[in-house]
Amino acid sequence: MSIHYHDPMAIKAILWDFGGVLTTSPFDAFNRFETTNDLPVDFIRTLNATNPENNAWAQFESSSVSLDEFDELFALESTAQGHRIPGKQIVELLSGDLRPRMVGVLKECKRHFQVACITNNVKSGQGPGMARTSERAAQMSQVMALFDLVVESSIEGIRKPNPSIYSLTCDRLGIVPADAVFLDDLGINLKPARALGMQTIKVLNESQAIDDLALLTGLKFA
Repeated sequence: MSIHYHDPMAIKAILWDFGGVLTTSPFDAFNRFETTNDLPVDFIRTLNATNPENNAWAQFESSSVSLDEFDELFALESTAQGHRIPGKQIVELLSGDLRPRMVGVLKECKRHFQVACITNNVKSGQGPGMARTSERAAQMSQVMALFDLVVESSIEGIRKPNPSIYSLTCDRLGIVPADAVFLDDLGINLKPARALGMQTIKVLNESQAIDDLALLTGLKFA
């Protein structure tokens, strides 16, 4: 479990991942793509977790390579594992659907705490949510406008789980890590945040995450 009881009075900020927390998980889209294309289940997720510091995905999220370079690098990496997938096909799968209830929870948290977003994203699509249409981009922008601070890997040149991105976020908010709660759907991203002193919530599903956040903050969410 990534959650334990904490004094709500000590919390000053709630930090949010975007994809898989405020939107549905891109992993669902990956799995649908795999089923449609007769690929092994979790092939894409496993590939992205292999050599996670320097693989094509890591380089793209930290803006070390362009979209065209990522397209070729991902194709090479996937081919080496037995199934060729151009990287641009993966980028098309990244934009999930907003979770309206979670957005409502974000708004309630904003009434009581500072709120910030730490997102691993890429310079593709429209805006931090990597939307594929202008209508979706507008929806994502409205949510992003709720945050007091947005920290994007594609802008900073560093990405989760690098501890520097959490420290940078806290510095900009004027807090120490122990003042913060961080929500993410990936355990690998939560581990360094927890090591710095943050309270963490692993988002397995929307209801569970909201219940865990209510426990930590003492807030009641609709």
